[in-house]
Amino acid sequence: MPTSARHLATLFALALTGCALGGCGTINEKLSAGTADLIPAWAGGLPADAPPRPGTAAYDEFMRERERKRLMPAAERGDDNKPAPKSQDATH
Repeated sequence: MPTSARHLATLFALALTGCALGGCGTINEKLSAGTADLIPAWAGGLPADAPPRPGTAAYDEFMRERERKRLMPAAERGDDNKPAPKSQDATH
């Protein structure tokens, strides 16, 4: 089967596209991490109550507060994240 210029051009275009897309993942790694923070929650971004990213000052403060709460007795924590008790009377 003879190789024509059209086949070579198509193969070259596909190879160039593949290399360009492969490079996007490594070049834009830091850019995409920063851009993900700007996507609203309704569009699939981070929720408002998500913890801060590691390596930031806010993350260090978050971890110190978390450790402080962990060392406190459970009765004194006052967690707002406790699930509401489910009553069986409401289902019957």
